[in-house]
Amino acid sequence: MVEIEETRPRRKEPRAFNVPGVVLALVVAMLGAYAVFSHMTDDQQSEILVLFALFPGRFTGVPAHPDLIFPGGAAGDLWSLFSYTFLHGSWTHVIVNSVWLLAFGSPVARRIGTVRFLLFYFFCGIAGALLQVYLNPGSLVPVVGASAAISGLMGGAARFVFLADGALGGLGGMGDQGAAPRAKASILHALTDRRVLIFVGVWIGLNFLFGPTGLTVTGEQMNIAWEAHLGGFLAGLLFFGFFDPYRMSPSGGPGNVGYGEWSGRNRL
Repeated sequence: MVEIEETRPRRKEPRAFNVPGVVLALVVAMLGAYAVFSHMTDDQQSEILVLFALFPGRFTGVPAHPDLIFPGGAAGDLWSLFSYTFLHGSWTHVIVNSVWLLAFGSPVARRIGTVRFLLFYFFCGIAGALLQVYLNPGSLVPVVGASAAISGLMGGAARFVFLADGALGGLGGMGDQGAAPRAKASILHALTDRRVLIFVGVWIGLNFLFGPTGLTVTGEQMNIAWEAHLGGFLAGLLFFGFFDPYRMSPSGGPGNVGYGEWSGRNRL
């Protein structure tokens, strides 16, 4: 008699360090870039800033210096719109941004995937840069840091973390508990959710409180590009739906579309 050994699926243990690879790669890139930058001479740092930081005057011209030409030409104009996100002003600056990136980038990356995440991240960074340029024409104050892009992740996360399957879905005991898993993160739904409105209001209020004054929670005073923060956050909040793979079902309800169920034209 032949005994048949019962095979059971091996239990998959949760990972101890559950951070999406793309988020971890960005954190490492930011920390590595500042580590190199911090060991440069003052002249070398100035050259890096002129090449890769965001200068509003690069795009609008500088009335006081009409003959001023930035290196890189048109290509420099383009790359500075996202290269500034890898530069930071201090170890405190880059570490704080890394913590916020881990906190808000992880749920966004898990929801939309690596490629969409990168497109969304830099889209928000560019949106923040453009608002900074628009509100500060002719400025020669360099803007550095990933805060605008990370603010966009915060705005995007606000669209779905309060859904039933979101990280904060049970908060407040509101009506989301009946929502289908992986429901579409509708902007109309978000802007009628009390929790989202409180989150958005507090975030914008803090930026208007600390941004123009330059005060920080530690009592230090520093230049804060609050305009870029606001531009990135609003871009993330308003346009996250264009990057979110979860769509409405044919019946009009929230659909639960898995990665393998997308049609070819929906893949990125």
